[in-house]
Amino acid sequence: MSDLFEALDPPQVPLAERMRPKTLDEVAGQAHLLGPGKPLRLAFESRRPHSMILWGPPGVGKTTLARLMARGFDADFSALSAVFSGVKEIREAIQQAQVAKARGRHTILFVDEVHRFNKAQQDAFLPYVEQGLVTFIGATTENPSFEVNSALLSRAAVYVLESLDAAAMAQLFERAHAISCPELGFEADARERLIGFADGDARRLMNLIEQIQVAAETAKVNPVTAGFVDQALSRNLRRFDKGGEAFYDQISALHKSVRGSDPDASLYWLCRMLDGGADPLYLGRRLIRMAVEDIGLADPRALDMALNACATYERLGSPEGELALAQVTIFLACAAKSNAAYKAYNAARAFVASDGSRPVPLHLRNAPTKLMKALDYGKAYRYAHDEPEAYAAGENYLPDGIQPPGWYQPTPRGMEGRIAEKLTHLRVLDRNAQQRNGEAFQQNARQNPSGDPASRQDPTKKRTPGEESLNAGGDDPS
Repeated sequence: MSDLFEALDPPQVPLAERMRPKTLDEVAGQAHLLGPGKPLRLAFESRRPHSMILWGPPGVGKTTLARLMARGFDADFSALSAVFSGVKEIREAIQQAQVAKARGRHTILFVDEVHRFNKAQQDAFLPYVEQGLVTFIGATTENPSFEVNSALLSRAAVYVLESLDAAAMAQLFERAHAISCPELGFEADARERLIGFADGDARRLMNLIEQIQVAAETAKVNPVTAGFVDQALSRNLRRFDKGGEAFYDQISALHKSVRGSDPDASLYWLCRMLDGGADPLYLGRRLIRMAVEDIGLADPRALDMALNACATYERLGSPEGELALAQVTIFLACAAKSNAAYKAYNAARAFVASDGSRPVPLHLRNAPTKLMKALDYGKAYRYAHDEPEAYAAGENYLPDGIQPPGWYQPTPRGMEGRIAEKLTHLRVLDRNAQQRNGEAFQQNARQNPSGDPASRQDPTKKRTPGEESLNAGGDDPS
């Protein structure tokens, strides 16, 4: 009896693996590292391997370069994935390298997703890298400055790999088409659409071509059109690692575009992040931050609009609610800009953090009980609404010993220009009041040479209306 599975076709090697370059000249892109006289090209030509970190987005050739180095340097190649490996697997790889050394062979140890290893796991490589037992090559999609231990980083060169550009992707498409499905035609628009969906990722492009090949054979479509590509492929999100390097780069670009008053660029980055799968409410929270940090009191409507946009999205969801986020993004980009409140807050926080705990001045304290009144809590407080222009000119609201720090310096832009005018007017009132108070004090001192402190009380200060009658019946237990 024949084997039940004899009739089944053997599993086919994925196109991405069949397309893996066999020589350095077959590698697409990365001319800044592999071109004549460039660092990795020189390393290959010298045949002297060195430890390195390959940092770049997915599908740009990190694993391929590591394999080519092992072949080019005639070394054993040992690969680990930080996703599936731990210290046990590291030790096994080191033991294999020791066996290879005994046979006169050097080992290139490749660690994919090295940023996923914790500190202890990364530290496990250090003695063997220092001894020269292995040449360490780590691949990461995250910034190694933050994700790789400084001790390991200091022993490895860092090379930054870039996303493949349109020319490199077109070259790969032609090669893949010739290898996998030469009989299947592609219209120019379909070809461009596939390259666009791949988003600079060679591996994704290979996978998309395979998907289209199967879909076209099933639907008996030839040639492939752009419409068929859209119909056959589920919407592939652009490269976007939530919480990763690309994520923070793009939110930074959005924030800087809004701050720079460029509505088109702001919309572009907003849509890039939405297209990449960012949580719209996360973007809404960032827009709220922009409203208070970069617009502030130059246009207080910005904060209300940002909050309302988030509330609107919560009510409508996607895609309708995204329009509210787009609208507020445009408004924030076009609004008058001021970071005066942001700077004032930071300055005040820094001062408070470094200063001692100063007591509240007596005239600013609440006095709900007779005892507190007897201790002069609230004494000589001036009720602003009873003062001219509802402003107690010359009054001091800071703790004793603190001179007016001037933390808040309003800009002349937007509504904040009017705030600046008002504060300038109030400072004039303060100076006039201080001048009058000084003259009154001197006159009072001449009339009362005995120096009675009560007689030197500021004649302009008054108590809150009705303050004497508060809690007249006794202490307020609250």
